[in-house]
Amino acid sequence: MSQRPGRLVVVSNRLPFTITTLDKELRFSESAGGLVSGLSSYLQSLASMANSPREHLWVGWPGATIPQEMQARVEEQARSRFYALPIFFNQKEMDEFYFGFCNKTIWPLFHYFPSYTSYSAETWDQYRTVNERFAEALSAVLRPGDRIWIHDYHLMLLPSLLRARLPEASIGFFLHIPFPSFEIFRLLPGKWRREILEGILGADLVGFHTYDYTQHFLQCVLRILDRDHNLGLIRLPTHVVTVQTFPMGIDYEGFQETAHQEAVVQESKALKKALHGSRIILSVDRLDYTKGILNRLRAFEHLLHRHPQYHGNVVLVVVVVPSRVMVDQYETMKRQIEEMISRINGKYGNIHWTPIIYQYRYLPMDRLVALYNASEVALVTPLRDGMNLVAKEYLACRVDKTGVLILSEMAGAAKELGEAVIINPNDTEEVADAMHEALEMPRGEQKRRNLIMQSRLRRYNVHRWAEDFISQLQFMEPVQDQYLVKLLSEEPRASLVESFVRSKRRLLLLDYDGTLVPLAKRPALARPTESVLRLLAKLAESEKNTVVLVSGRDKETLNEWFGSLPIHLVAENDMWRKSSGSAWQLAAAPSMDWKVRLLPILQQYADRLPGSFVEMKDFSVAWHYRTADPEQSQDLVGEVSDHLTSFTANIDVQVLHGSKVLEIKTTSTNKGTAARHWIADGGYDFMLSIGDDWTDEDIFGVLPDTAFTIKIGLTSTRARFTMRDNREAVALLNTLAKNGFTGVRAERPEQMSAGEATPGPSVS
Repeated sequence: MSQRPGRLVVVSNRLPFTITTLDKELRFSESAGGLVSGLSSYLQSLASMANSPREHLWVGWPGATIPQEMQARVEEQARSRFYALPIFFNQKEMDEFYFGFCNKTIWPLFHYFPSYTSYSAETWDQYRTVNERFAEALSAVLRPGDRIWIHDYHLMLLPSLLRARLPEASIGFFLHIPFPSFEIFRLLPGKWRREILEGILGADLVGFHTYDYTQHFLQCVLRILDRDHNLGLIRLPTHVVTVQTFPMGIDYEGFQETAHQEAVVQESKALKKALHGSRIILSVDRLDYTKGILNRLRAFEHLLHRHPQYHGNVVLVVVVVPSRVMVDQYETMKRQIEEMISRINGKYGNIHWTPIIYQYRYLPMDRLVALYNASEVALVTPLRDGMNLVAKEYLACRVDKTGVLILSEMAGAAKELGEAVIINPNDTEEVADAMHEALEMPRGEQKRRNLIMQSRLRRYNVHRWAEDFISQLQFMEPVQDQYLVKLLSEEPRASLVESFVRSKRRLLLLDYDGTLVPLAKRPALARPTESVLRLLAKLAESEKNTVVLVSGRDKETLNEWFGSLPIHLVAENDMWRKSSGSAWQLAAAPSMDWKVRLLPILQQYADRLPGSFVEMKDFSVAWHYRTADPEQSQDLVGEVSDHLTSFTANIDVQVLHGSKVLEIKTTSTNKGTAARHWIADGGYDFMLSIGDDWTDEDIFGVLPDTAFTIKIGLTSTRARFTMRDNREAVALLNTLAKNGFTGVRAERPEQMSAGEATPGPSVS
C-alpha cells in the first residue's frame, strides 16, 4: 500500500462553524448536524493515530453572506483557528443553489417525494456554478499527496470537476442521504442525471450508508451511463472507481461520557420531576417532511384512543429543530405540526396533564443527552432517511441499558439496529402498537436488545467509519497506479513520435470501432466522419507508411466507407483481405454449414431481448445487444454464451465476447493472422497497432516487443501502452500524420518532392 504524505482535505457545503457579523465584529459558532459533530471528533483524533494524515483542511461555505471587505479577515481566522478554508457566495447564489436545487430538487427526489420536486433550469445552472467554484478554490490550495473527501448531495459534480483539473488526485465521495432507485432517479432530466452520475464517478472511492443505496447507484450507472461493474469496481477512461458501503457511526464514547456527567444526570432527574413522573416517549428531529413527524403524532393519538390507561402518565416530548425556513413545504409542515399538537392536547389533556410537550428549538448536546436519558422510549420514524443518527445517539446515552428504540424500516440505521422495534412509519396502527409494546416491554428484554446494539455501535463508531473510508481511499492509490502504469504518458508518446519520424518503413495496424470512432448504439451509426477519412488519407500519402484497417465488420461496409482510400482492409477479423487498389481475397475457406443451424438460436434470443439484433456476415454471425436493456442483457448474455459454447464445442467455431456483442466465427483466422500476413512483407522499422477490443489482443500478441501496441481503455492487456479513449488515439494519429510526411506515392499524379507544398487533404 502506497504511503503518500499529505493532508486530509474535507469538503462539504457547510464548514464546522457558522459566522455572524454584528457591528463589523465576527462571531463564530458551532454548526449543527451529525456530519459536523462526527467528522470534527474524528479530525481531532488524527494527531494521535498512526499512519494517518496529521494535518487537515476543511473547505466549505461559512453559513452566511460575508461582505467583501471582511472576507480576508474571515479567511485568516478560519485558517488559524479551525484549519478551514471558507468559500464565499452572495445571497442570490445560495438561494438558487442551496434553497433551490439542493433542497427543492435533490432532497425531495432522493427521499422519494417526487411531488415536492422542482425542475428549474436556473437552479441547476447555479448548482453547476457553485460546484465549479469549489473546484477552482480547491485547485488553488491542494498539494501533492493530499487526500480529498467530498461530502453529500450539494457537491455531486465536484469529483469529476476536480479530476479534470487534477487527474492524479486521490478523491473520495460520500453521500449522506439515500440514493434512490432507478425509477425515481430517472425523473431528473436526462442531461442532469448523466452529469450527476459522471460527477460522482470522478472519485476514486464512492461511499453510501447502506447496501441498498450502493446497489441503486450501480444500477443507475449501468442503465444511464451503460457502465457495468465488477464487485463494485467500475473502469472508466480516466481511472477506476470502487463503490462501497460504509454505515456512519457516532462518537459513542463521547455520548457515553456526556451521559455520565453529573450536570447531565441532574438535568435528566429534573425533567422527570417536572413531568410528575410521567413516562416519556421522545421525538426529536429537524423540521423536515421526510422525518414523519405528522405520522407519529397521529400514531400517538391512536395510542391514547386505544389505551386510556396511559392517560395522565405518558407524555410525548416533541422537539423540532428549525431547518430550511425558506423552503415553502417546511413552513407549511410547521403549521400542521403545531395545529395537530394543539388538537390532541385539547382532546385528551386536562389541567393536570398535557399529553404532548412541544419545543421548536435547537438543543445543545448536554440538554439533548439529558432528554435521551430521561426518555423510556425513543420514537424515530422517518418516512425516508439516509442513516438517522438520533437512533444511535439515544442508544449510546442509555447508560443503564434500559429504554426502547422504535425505528422506521425506511431509515438506513434499521439495517444495523435490527433489535429495535422496527415499524413501517406509514402504518398508524403499527406505530401505535409499537409504542404500546415498548411501554410494556420488561426491563430484562430491553437490556438484552440494547446490549447487542450498544456493542455494535461501540465497535463501529464514527472514528471507525472514517478510518475505514480513508483506508479504502488509500488502498485505491496503488490500484489506480496499476491501471495507469501503461498509460501512454508524455514521455513515451514523444518517443513514439520520434521513432515514427526517424523510421524508413512503417506498418500501422488500426482497429476501427472504438478506436477511430466512438462505439455506437448500432453498427450502421458509426460511419466515419470526414475528419477520420482525411486522417487516413493523409497517413496513406506517405510512401513510408503501410496503413491497414483491421476490423470485424463485413467487407461490403468497409468497401463502401474506405474502398476509395489508398489503405489496406481486413474484414471479419481476417476472413477477407484487400490490398490497396486490389480486389478482396478470401484468407481461408472454412465450412459454413453451422450458420444455418445457429441462426434460429440467435434469432430466438433476439426476440427475447428487445433491442438486440442479429448481424449476418459472410463467415460469422454477431448478436448485438448494445441498445437492449442493460440489466436484462446481463441476465441473458450468460445463458446465450453457455448455449453457444455448447453448440460449438465439436466444430471449428469460437464465440468471441466483444463490447456489447457476441460474435461466432471460425477459429482458422483472427486479427493476429492478419498482422502476421502484413508483417511477412518485412523490412518495417516502425510498427504501431491500436485497438479497443479483446480481439485486438491477438495482434498485440504477435507483434515484436519493439512495436508500439496501444489498447484503448484502462484494462488488462498484452499491449505495451493504454489510452483513455479513442479521442487520444485520433489525436496521436493526427500528430503522426503531421510529423511523418516525407514523400508521396509515385503513382499519384500530384506527386511532389519533400518540402514542397502538398495540396492533399488537411488533417483535422
